[in-house]
Amino acid sequence: MATPGTTEAPPSAPPTRDRERPPRRGGTSLRHGRRDRISLALMLGVPAFLVVGLVWLPAAATVLLSFTRWDGIGGPETIEWVGTQNYTDAFTLYPPFGPALRNNVVWLVFLFAVPTVLGMFFAVLLDRELRGGPVYQSVFYLPVVLSLALTGFIWQLIYSSDQGLLNAFLALVSDAPAVDWFGDPDINLYAVLVAAGWKHTGYIMLLYLAGLKAVDPSLREAAAIDGAGSVRTFTSVVFPALVPINVVVVVVTVIDALRAFDLVWIINRGRNGLELISALVTSNVIGEASRVGFGSALAVIMLAFSLVFIAIYVSTVLRGAQR
Repeated sequence: MATPGTTEAPPSAPPTRDRERPPRRGGTSLRHGRRDRISLALMLGVPAFLVVGLVWLPAAATVLLSFTRWDGIGGPETIEWVGTQNYTDAFTLYPPFGPALRNNVVWLVFLFAVPTVLGMFFAVLLDRELRGGPVYQSVFYLPVVLSLALTGFIWQLIYSSDQGLLNAFLALVSDAPAVDWFGDPDINLYAVLVAAGWKHTGYIMLLYLAGLKAVDPSLREAAAIDGAGSVRTFTSVVFPALVPINVVVVVVTVIDALRAFDLVWIINRGRNGLELISALVTSNVIGEASRVGFGSALAVIMLAFSLVFIAIYVSTVLRGAQR
């Protein structure tokens, strides 16, 4: 209580932070916070659980099994530790490994030399807003979405030695004898590469088309003001601006070359001129040989090649994010 003759001090104002904070209504904001945390945990936890369970753990198990000898029958007590013997045998005592490694290199060079260049060329043409561009884009991309069974059926119609379209055309124009495109070990790899390139071209075209749409138009305008032609503008201005897309294309092409499997396995299970490392892995792990440890060593060799280019891609992305 105030004494007589003195003035009572006004009540102090509440802190500004408390005045600006909106009042809670029955704990509604707390319930939203819990719901948000649960949603965030599900969105991060479920994909992380699947990636760890379906990718990282099998990859780690493959690396461990590559140092063992195991036929896939029996428990862990039947697994024998052999160290690096599987890797030594792969490079020195396994005859199909050399042709498979060479075929994978040929596969990689072909994908870079033909489908990648062709896909980039199609992307540049479609980026110029040609009449009917969406139709051409759909036609070029259609092989990518076709199922493996349908792709094999289409190329069987073309390459069939008896009633194939290609042999019929060669007989019509040059009276050439029928060629066994899939059975001749000297040419069957190149016949399969054409089919693989048919699917790869559309994928690369879509990647480059997305990159070209993101290039700053002022770069082309500045090059045109300087008098640069269309070819000079693309090689000196546009292509250097596509560095992130180029890195993605390199990684995608390398991984496609290493994991090439489906077409050769359907044709002759990766034999008789169509040896690939992926086919050797499958034939050793789940084939009649049942050499899980040796097949795992071949898979780790593929993984090592892939990691080199994946590391380049990740380092490029991280440098771009820091700029």
